[in-house]
Amino acid sequence: MYICICHGVTDNKIAQAIDDGARSMRDLSKDLGVGTQCGKCCNCTKKILNEKLIEIVDVTEQVA
Repeated sequence: MYICICHGVTDNKIAQAIDDGARSMRDLSKDLGVGTQCGKCCNCTKKILNEKLIEIVDVTEQVA
């Protein structure tokens, strides 16, 4: 699903950027351009970011 229409960024691209090391909105803005035009994508992007970071923490805790 498209999250940022201004830059053509999908939820999958955001998830991939997080998997590749993005850990903040600043990282995602720099890497993908999300939130740098109209800003309407910020809430959805933050939600995806938070969900992915929680997944990463859960996996890390299970390994440890």
